[in-house]
Amino acid sequence: MSKIFITGTNRGLGLEFVKQFLNRGDEVIATCRNLDNATELNQLQDNPNLEIFSLDVADHNAVQKLQQQLADQPIDIFINNAGIWRSSQLGNISIDEWMESFRINSIAPIKTIESFLPNIKLGQDKKVVSITSKMGSIDDNTSGGSYIYRSSKTALNSAMQSMHHDVKNHGIATCTLHPGWVRTDMGGPGGWIDVVESVSGMIRVIDQLSINNSGEYIDYAGKIIPW
Repeated sequence: MSKIFITGTNRGLGLEFVKQFLNRGDEVIATCRNLDNATELNQLQDNPNLEIFSLDVADHNAVQKLQQQLADQPIDIFINNAGIWRSSQLGNISIDEWMESFRINSIAPIKTIESFLPNIKLGQDKKVVSITSKMGSIDDNTSGGSYIYRSSKTALNSAMQSMHHDVKNHGIATCTLHPGWVRTDMGGPGGWIDVVESVSGMIRVIDQLSINNSGEYIDYAGKIIPW
């Protein structure tokens, strides 16, 4: 049994992570920004292996307060899942939305890991995972567009690679994980796979993550993605 901390669990991939980890008997700390809108998550709260907390990852003071509340709890697997999509094409790029996306998609994951690093060091598994996107790959960008989302995920990928080098001496393994094009509110109805297949695949990748293969940029099916 592992204890897993997950952000952005009110719907989509985050909610499915919670369900699948609980179904296999793990303990889960689930967080999301607005619990009032987390109907399906709240329906799981009778499970004794689940703790639910309100957390806006863009509010670093709130992150620090939650860490203080959980200071004595080890975290085996830490999953940064919370993120946003803002549409952007050349000639129609909002500076405010670009800054918002960097704050939530790029900065918040790293600062949240930084805050909870003492808990991760207490864990047995010592795994840190950030959900990214293949759209953050510079090598794979053959179509342009989506300036805001692409660049925010590229920044996350770069920061996670730095973190890989900084935490490996503590026995902590990291992974930057692409969920595939999933049929969710963010991914849209045209996605190639559903949330069950995506999360099942990502959990298999997480299970196989170790200090020996730490630092990979990889998709839900275990395929390495070029940076």
